[in-house]
This record gives sequence, C-alpha cells and structure tokens, in this order.
Amino acid sequence: MRILVANVNTTQTMTDGIAEAARAVASDGTEIIGLTPDFGADSCEGNFESYLAAIAVMDKVMRYEGEYDAVIQAGYGEHGREGLQELLTVPVVDITDAAASTAMYLGRSYSVVTTLDRTVPLIEDRLILAGLHDRCASVRSSGLGVLELESDPERAIEAIAAEAKRAVELDRAEVIVLGCGGMAELKDRVVEMCGVPVVDGVQAAVAVAEGLVRLGLQTSKVRTYAPPRPKRITGFPFAAR
Repeated sequence: MRILVANVNTTQTMTDGIAEAARAVASDGTEIIGLTPDFGADSCEGNFESYLAAIAVMDKVMRYEGEYDAVIQAGYGEHGREGLQELLTVPVVDITDAAASTAMYLGRSYSVVTTLDRTVPLIEDRLILAGLHDRCASVRSSGLGVLELESDPERAIEAIAAEAKRAVELDRAEVIVLGCGGMAELKDRVVEMCGVPVVDGVQAAVAVAEGLVRLGLQTSKVRTYAPPRPKRITGFPFAAR
C-alpha cells in the first residue's frame, strides 16, 4: 500500500517530520510518500494561505507520477479536501476529520490545541462542516506560530501542554487533539504532562486511510464528489491534466 501525505506548506523540514510521524504508525508494507507543494506559504495561518495551499496540494498530488492507494492532506483546518475528492477516486483523508473522529472514540468530548488564535475560527468552521463540532469542548490557541514548533520545541511543548491542561480542567475535555500537522513529534511529551489521551491528526489519518484501503472503499462519485465537468480551464497550475 502506498499513501501520499501532502504537507500544506512549503517548509521541507516540516514535510519530513510529518512523514516520519506517519511512518511511525504505518503498518508493515505501507509506504509513506511525503509531498511538499511547489508554491505557497512557508506556513498556513489564515484563510489566504489556506486557500492557496488547497490549490498547491491539488497541483502537487495531480503531478505525482506513480501509483498510490490513498492521500492524506496534512493541514489542520485547511481548505481543499473536497477538491481532491472530486479529482481522485482513492480515499482522501484530512487530518482534521481523522483526529476529531478518532478522539470521539476515546472520550465524550475533546478539545483542539492549535497554534495562533487567528486559526481558531478556521478550525471551528471545518469541524462544523464535517459534522464533528458537537462534541468539541473547545479550540484553544497556544499563541505559537507554526514555524516556532520547529525553532523552539521546548517552548512549544510547554505552551501546548499548558493549554491542554486548561482544556481538561476548565472545558471538561476528556481527549486532546493536536491542531497542527507540525505538532506530531510533540505528542508523547504532551501525554506525559496532561494525563489524558492525545490524538495527532497525521497518525490518526494514517490509520483511517489504511483501514479504508483494506476495506476496498473508494470515494463516491455519484453526486457531491463527482469528477469536475469537462471545460476549458485557463492558467490553472494543472490545467494540462
């Protein structure tokens, strides 16, 4: 089985970390291919960057040469999953959906701990759209930028753990979800400091994607995610496809 794991930003070291986290939980025989977009922002922290990432990820996936069985979009709260589902038949798993749905198996309510406060509304909107918001106790900001997760990991762990503790104590969350693909490597430390289950979206998405492939399931093409209608597309990155 081969799974493409697409980072939503252009920071290669973050792609490498995401792919490493995915490989840590992948089954024997599952190959993880990390993809970095050819254009876009070095981190996604707002609507403009998120919409740009949606186009960049679609472009990168459609230009990939080779067979694959599933695609993971590794951006928490980012746009674009629906576009990929129109373009592809294989399962497309977004880490936002995978993390939240996994958390709901582990406790009655969950909280998301993310990066900057400006990303909180984006995440809330994506959870509402996915039908996963009813059991979300809160979406909390650690106050860190995405790139700070790599540049100052100790500070990142302290900030994320502090918000996770507040979510458990004040919001009555029973499970914590890490609300950024770049947080994957911090999970074990946060578990130690908080004492509740902590779900990383990248690793949860690998489990979901593998399960869908093993069940022989593909994306429905009868209505919502039917292929785009044939028409002339001017200037779009993968218009030639």
